[in-house]
Amino acid sequence: MTSTAAPISRPLGQPRRFTLTLLWSKLPQVITLILLTVVAVISLFPLYWLFNTALTPATSTVKLPPDIIPAHATLNNFTEIIQKAGQGKLRWLNPDQFIVMPRLYLWFINTAFITILSTAIHVLFDSMAGYAFAKKKFPGSNVFFWMILAALMIPGQVTLVPLYLMITKLKLINSFAGVILPGLADVIGIFLLKQFIQTLPSELEDAARVDGASEWSIYTRIIVPLSAPALAVTAIFAFQRYWNSFLWPLIVLQSPDLFTLQVGLSFVHTSEFGTQYGLLMAGAAMAAIPMIIFFFAFQKYFMQGLRISYEISKCGVH
Repeated sequence: MTSTAAPISRPLGQPRRFTLTLLWSKLPQVITLILLTVVAVISLFPLYWLFNTALTPATSTVKLPPDIIPAHATLNNFTEIIQKAGQGKLRWLNPDQFIVMPRLYLWFINTAFITILSTAIHVLFDSMAGYAFAKKKFPGSNVFFWMILAALMIPGQVTLVPLYLMITKLKLINSFAGVILPGLADVIGIFLLKQFIQTLPSELEDAARVDGASEWSIYTRIIVPLSAPALAVTAIFAFQRYWNSFLWPLIVLQSPDLFTLQVGLSFVHTSEFGTQYGLLMAGAAMAAIPMIIFFFAFQKYFMQGLRISYEISKCGVH
């Protein structure tokens, strides 16, 4: 009669012993966590340094070695940049009626107006074009689509002079319309929405047509609701792009009261003594705060956008 030894069981509540085998099994996770932590610190450090310098007194911004943590944190840079921007006039439809306010607040309003309106028009036209290319077969549709994609190969700087001449002939210089007009549609948005709408089942459209729905009803009641994830991603990328836009508003806008935030801040952080880095970082921090809030509010859509872009890249262009 043979007897087998019973396995030694660990008493309930006693922690597991730290063995070499356990360490070896956890090693990949530990290395991954360390690498991700290092990458996160490197990525977030410029943002930290931005706010650190913005809260540092002007006399300490060029100190060597710099203070990792401000010794005497202050909001003077923020109040000074508001004062240095001066007073502006917010005008509505009637030029004779205006509201006097700090010009920095006016730049915030201008930027928000241009960004929200441009994003809305951008999403509307991109979705309509994407629906047409994805679901409508017309002569030359593939040729037109490839011509639109070919526009990605043209650097944006090349089109600045033709766009400026066009805006000048339309007499839209120094107006919000001149800033918004060139961004009515975007190649990336058309491509993204076309590839997404292409995956939607055509049976839904056929059933709607049998019920007597018009093309506009199909677009607004079927295509748009089902394309909400792709529309959200397109809107987020467009909002980020227009909020941070600098070069084109700088070329078109001439009146300080019409400046966007990025353009206006570029004029108030310099003096006869050179660049005032405290004011520069305070202005950059004020411009970055709305985008930081926007990112955390719609973080899941950013991640969804990366996933959609990856899935579309795997499918290829059809």
